[in-house]
Formats: sequence, structure tokens, C-alpha cells
Amino acid sequence: MSFSSFLNSRRESCRALVNELGKKYAYVGILGSDVKSSAIRVNRQVSDIGEGGAAECGFVVKMHNGRAFFEYSIDDISGDISALAQKIIDAVKVEESLVEREISVNVPADEPMVKSFSRECDFDSFSDEELLAKCVEIRDAILSKSDKLLNAMVAVMPFTVSKLFISKNRELDQFYSWVNVMAVGVYRDGEKMVMAREGTYSNLMGEALGEMPSHIDALVNKCQKLANAKPIVPGVYDVITDPSISGLIAHEAFGHGVEMDQFVKDRALAKYYVGDYVASPICNMHDGAAATFSTASYFFDDDGVLAHDTQIIKDGILVAGISDLVSATELGTEPTGNGRRQSYKRKAYSRMTNTFFCPGKDKLEDMIASIKHGYMLFETNNGMEDPKNWQIQCTAEYGIEIVDGKLTDNYVSPVVMSGSVPELLKSISMVSDDFKIIGAGSCGKGYKEWVRVSDGGPALKVRVKLA
Repeated sequence: MSFSSFLNSRRESCRALVNELGKKYAYVGILGSDVKSSAIRVNRQVSDIGEGGAAECGFVVKMHNGRAFFEYSIDDISGDISALAQKIIDAVKVEESLVEREISVNVPADEPMVKSFSRECDFDSFSDEELLAKCVEIRDAILSKSDKLLNAMVAVMPFTVSKLFISKNRELDQFYSWVNVMAVGVYRDGEKMVMAREGTYSNLMGEALGEMPSHIDALVNKCQKLANAKPIVPGVYDVITDPSISGLIAHEAFGHGVEMDQFVKDRALAKYYVGDYVASPICNMHDGAAATFSTASYFFDDDGVLAHDTQIIKDGILVAGISDLVSATELGTEPTGNGRRQSYKRKAYSRMTNTFFCPGKDKLEDMIASIKHGYMLFETNNGMEDPKNWQIQCTAEYGIEIVDGKLTDNYVSPVVMSGSVPELLKSISMVSDDFKIIGAGSCGKGYKEWVRVSDGGPALKVRVKLA
């Protein structure tokens, strides 16, 4: 597979539209998107091959008139370009009564660059029928492990991304792929029924599929443990987070909280704490499409800004936020390559990409041994944060009790971690020397605007309220 032939066929039309609109606007940038996605799913009863939720194909035009930005989305750019340019100009006219209320922002920089980017992809080596057969094979292998398994669901969800960005001085294109493979077991022991999941992910189909069979025993064992899990006794505990939960904390604590379009709207308390200690001095945190390699690793963002590696927290100090082109322009900062859209039909926002804590110097076994009584938490379920008041809530699928420095066989599920963001981060007392990024996630801005994200890091030792 390779870059979209459709987008290639529209390069000249995009250049012509940039030139035509450039007669009226100080800045014009066009993003063309051609995203193909599919989903192959099986369970005990049914199998299905269908289109995935990420598919899209179209263009969005961003303009700046010297005072403010305007955007216009369209399915195709072809035909009479002069007429199309006039149609766009007419569509984004501002009512005279609103002119005085416009926010005045500088024209963004448009540094010259012409470059193509691509990543290895092996999706053409696998037909849908072969993928379906592999899903059936994995499903059957799971169900064979126990007669207490009521069902097993297996899904393969690949997508490829082609994006073209053209402005007066820039012409960029990128092609990359990603696939998530997910297995879920439904297990009943007596009156209790539970679900457990395992997943693999990669830019290569062969790699993600090849790894999944090694997770089957872990999936079934998790089902058995969760069937016997008890509710946790609410309280404040010493806790160790696995990389999935560490990543959830990073994502909710200073991921959403430092998306700088929230700074513009004065909706994030972090705006006033840049340069201050907000976490333990052993805490370091990054975000960026170029910060690590995972599902949110692209070459340039939806504003045509090259991917960055942004350090958000350095030795406990909040040092930077993440921004799209508009918020960076309004705040007078450099954009960090975090301008992302759910689709070409939607607005670009400042959005997280790969968000994680950096590894430390501690051994995981020493961290566990340091706890008299507490829990180790595993597997992200969901999370919420209030950026304006710095409160956080993170849900783990399960926890394992630690007694006298040793993991026991006592499972609790589910587990909700909550509290003040600075209090939680300042309580970090140990950081493991290992590191893992989980690349199977997506994130909404509020309740909408979904984009692919990853998060993770090392294990953390924290003191926090659990319920």
C-alpha cells in the first residue's frame, strides 16, 4: 500500500486554490485526507467484515485574513477553481455587526518545505478472508481453554492514513498505517460473569497478529482471577501503577490540562503554573507524535506543522503545553505539532498524541517490596479530568493487593483512583526503570472529537485515594 492516488490527482487543483484564495487572504493552507479503515470481527455466534469508524476522504481549507482564522471543508477540489474560491469567500464572510468583536491574531509563519514521508506497511499481504480465518483461529483457541468461557470476541482493526498539506510555501504528504488486534473473553463462574481483554498493536499486520496467540493464556487467567475479585475497601493507599495506569494518569493529569486551546479560553489552571513545581522532582513527562513510536505517531499534524517531542514536566516543573496552529498564534508561541481533527469536516484542536512519563531508576521489585499494605493497579478502563480545578479520576480494570512487600493472590475490581492532580503527582516517590507505551487508545475532547492516542511509561509509586 502507498500514498493515496486520489490525493495525488488533486495536487494541482490544491495549488491553484491556494493561489486563488491567496489574492484575498494573507495565509491559506489546505489539508487533504484519505483514511481507509476496516474491522474484521468474530465471536461464537457471528463474524463480520466491515468498514472501520476512522474512514474519511476530503479537504479542509484554513485561511487567515490578517485578523482571524476561517475554515471551510469540502469533499473534493476540482473543476472551476476560480468559482470554488469565490464560493468559499462568500461562505466565510463575517457579518458587519461582528467585525469589531473579532480577536486579532497574527498571520502564522509559512516556512518553505517540500517533503514526502512514509512508513512501512504490510497490509497488502493479508486478505480480508485470511484475517477473518485468523480471528476464528484465535477465538477457537480461547474457547478451548475453559468450559466456563461463554464467548470469545476477536477483532482486527487496521487503518491507513494518507494526508496532503499545501500552502503557499509548503507541500507535504505522509502515508502510514496502524492495526489494533483485540481479544475479549466472557467468563462465568457460578453467578458471577466477567469480561477480560488482551490486545496487540503495530504498524505491521504480521507483527500484531503473530503476537496475539501468546496472550491467550493470560486472557483466560485474567478471566479466572476477575471472577473471584472482591470490591476494594475505600481508603488512601500506597499504590504502584502499571504502565497502562501510569499512562492514564499522564493523559488525564497533564495531557488535557496543557492543551493550549484551553489556555486561550482560560479553562485550564495549568496556564498559571508554567515554571512551577507541580509534581515530584523525580517526575518527567512528554507528549508528541515524534516523542515515541505508537498509534499517534505521524509526520506532520493537521495544520502542516512537523511532529514534535514536547517535554511537559521536567524534574517536577511544568515547562510547556501542547498547541495547534491557532492557539499558538493567539498565545504568541511556537506550535508543537498537536493540531488534530476527528475528520476533515471537524475543527482542529490542541490534542494529545503519545503522552507518557519517562522511566526512572527504581526496580519494580524494590517498589513492591517497599509497600507494607497497598495495591498494584492494572489496565486502563477510563478517566476524567477537570482542567480548571485540577481534579482527576482514573479507573483501573483491577488491582492486586500487596502485603508486607509481596504481591498476593487477592484481586479487587474495579478500582477508581481520584484526587487532586498536584497532590497525586507530588506523591510520586519511586519510578521504575522500565517503559511501555500502549498504542490501542482513542480520546475525545469532552464527549466528542475523537482521535487516536497512546500513553504509558514506567511503573509509579504514589499515595492516592482508592474506591
